[in-house]
Amino acid sequence: MPTAAERLIAFLADQGIDRAFCVPGESYIALLDALHAHPRIDLVTCRSEGGAGFMAVADAKMTGRPGVVLVSRGPGACNASIAVHTAEQDAVPLILLVGQVEKRDLRRNAFQEIDYARMFGGIAKWVGEATEPNQVPELIARGYAMAMQGVPGPVVISLPEDVLAEPCAAPVMPATIPVPAIPAPAEVARLAAMLRTAERPILLAGHAFDRPGGREALQAFAEAWNLPVAVSFRRQDLFPNNHPLYAGDLGLRNPDAQRAAFAESDLVLALGTRLTDITTQGWTWPAPGQRLVHVCAEPRFLGWLFPAEMALAADAQALIAALGAEQPAAPAAREAWNARLRAIHVADTGVRPANHNDGVAFAEVARRIGEIAAPDAIVTLDAGTFGAPFYRKVAWTPPQRLVAPLSGAMGFGVPAGVAAALRYPNRQVIAAVGDGGALMTAAEFAVAVARRAPLKLLLSDNGTYASIRIHQEMAHPGRVSGTTLENPDFVTWCSSFRVPVTRVDSNADLPALEAALAAPGPVAIVVRTSLAAVLPAPTMRAAE
Repeated sequence: MPTAAERLIAFLADQGIDRAFCVPGESYIALLDALHAHPRIDLVTCRSEGGAGFMAVADAKMTGRPGVVLVSRGPGACNASIAVHTAEQDAVPLILLVGQVEKRDLRRNAFQEIDYARMFGGIAKWVGEATEPNQVPELIARGYAMAMQGVPGPVVISLPEDVLAEPCAAPVMPATIPVPAIPAPAEVARLAAMLRTAERPILLAGHAFDRPGGREALQAFAEAWNLPVAVSFRRQDLFPNNHPLYAGDLGLRNPDAQRAAFAESDLVLALGTRLTDITTQGWTWPAPGQRLVHVCAEPRFLGWLFPAEMALAADAQALIAALGAEQPAAPAAREAWNARLRAIHVADTGVRPANHNDGVAFAEVARRIGEIAAPDAIVTLDAGTFGAPFYRKVAWTPPQRLVAPLSGAMGFGVPAGVAAALRYPNRQVIAAVGDGGALMTAAEFAVAVARRAPLKLLLSDNGTYASIRIHQEMAHPGRVSGTTLENPDFVTWCSSFRVPVTRVDSNADLPALEAALAAPGPVAIVVRTSLAAVLPAPTMRAAE
């Protein structure tokens, strides 16, 4: 009779899961053995649980299926919690399988024991725990469905070591994922009438389009109805940035002209977004009095902080498909509105050439990457100031992907790049990371090197936690505390992976980026980045 572990792995394989990420632990030896006997699932061994979790999050973003990560109890689960939070913030399906203490030791403060329902209750969609083997097929099927349904997110399943190894009589269960309701025809017709008469509409696109087919559906809908499109926080790759209907993103430090224009909109159509703080510019937009239609698959996110004229608990893609039966039309005045929003966005995308004595302005690096990146390139970003120009100074065009953590989690970029390069070995994959995040999880570059995945590691070295330093200088000018880094020689460090390393110390070295990105296999690029370029003006002069 199969063990509970074997039933669990068989279920994952039946759902099309072909890869899982782990740091091995003795608490789930039975799962490792079941994977050894199941060649349909590639097991990627990582150097840290946080790195494994970030890889699973990124893989889920690539495939639309849940990312799967296996960790041991206690410290392993704690390290992986950063990925659970990232998946929740990003609306990404994730399954965290945690080897637990034996069932006789549960709730007795055993070695490395944690009550995972209490630990993850605030950031996971659901937490389950098996206490006997026949529960395992039910738990994994339920967890899979929970991760995928409604607004996707993370689930955690606690699996006692002895339960996994015991025979399981319960069969593998199918996953049942409820289909979101489609609005009634009368509601669809009402929305269509609103769209036909709006002179200054904005379509705000969110996570619901970050899945296979979503980008194409969004573009076709916007074009059919002549709607300007803004994307929610860090979802620049949902819509072609060079399209005349692209009005920009809702992110950090949006230009005043854009915020003022958006405040004039007479209809905000928010599709598949939770309307969180950054997307709403600190809960200020849509403003009271602006007409809002909010569409989200889970009712709990509707009418939460923003009263909506229409609040539809529906799948955004299903809704726009239903609107396809309506006759699109738009007032003539909308052309001027669309052109105005487009002009405001374009005005914010320029990079002013500049030379700095302390290195290269990383905006120049991002601009150059945008010019030479492959048409289907995937760029994964860590959190940090170095990444800011990738959001506004590069025009992303599907199938290009920009994969970044909405949670602002440092350490995401390199593991995410590894996952993307493993998933798409024939595409150009660039993982951009600052020196702060690099020494958190960039050791996962070893996974790409071992598997000859063609990952290009782009490392910005400015010797500081720059995001915090900028805020520090604005609040307490000249009082630097806790933000300076003493770094290793990153060229030597990258060379230790036995890969080619390109060094960029000045603007004169920027042409070397093209050859580095075109080289086969894994490559590292180390950029001596100007800190002065991002600091407030008085401090900038002192830094140089």
